[in-house]
Amino acid sequence: MPLPSAPAVAVILAGGLSRRMGRDKAEVLLAGTRLVDRVAARLRHQNLSVFLNAPDDLETSLPLVPDTLEGHRGPLAGILAAMRHAASAPHPMNHVLTVPIDSPFMPLNLAAKLNTAVTSDESIVIATSQGTLHPVVGFWPIRLVDDLQAFLEGPENPRVKTFLSSHQTAYVDFPEIETPLGPVDPFFNVNTPEDLRLAHRYVEFMP
Repeated sequence: MPLPSAPAVAVILAGGLSRRMGRDKAEVLLAGTRLVDRVAARLRHQNLSVFLNAPDDLETSLPLVPDTLEGHRGPLAGILAAMRHAASAPHPMNHVLTVPIDSPFMPLNLAAKLNTAVTSDESIVIATSQGTLHPVVGFWPIRLVDDLQAFLEGPENPRVKTFLSSHQTAYVDFPEIETPLGPVDPFFNVNTPEDLRLAHRYVEFMP
């Protein structure tokens, strides 16, 4: 049986409250370019159609995929919205790729490399680097959308790792990016003003 094809759709998750940054990450500039636009460009480089999971009032040229659940239910709510969106796409697909808005250096081969670990249309595939799991960077099988909905509506605290532990999940490791300033995690998160200052130092060395 042929393996499922790589997803054609990627959704950037930007539904968080950005408390540590102190302002909406969608508006944060890195070397004159918004984080959201940097992430979108790296996804388009991989021939993906790019959407944004964010509130309806965010000003952006990207098509929006807002949460389908009320309240702030964490990143899984954004992943659920991405899965629902992909399920309604005119061209059928087995998986949707999700990434966070605050990882501007993500690999340009992210989709292709994650796809190597897909073994079925129920496989979840998650990125790792430097011994760390990046639970919102991954392929999400659309067949699990109702499972995820039920999990989010259940009594448990809806943690991504808890959901992963009860489903078929593979992990793909990505190497550090070598720079003159030292190695950089390809999923370096811009969560705080200090992170943003570091990102400004690294950005000129990024592929």
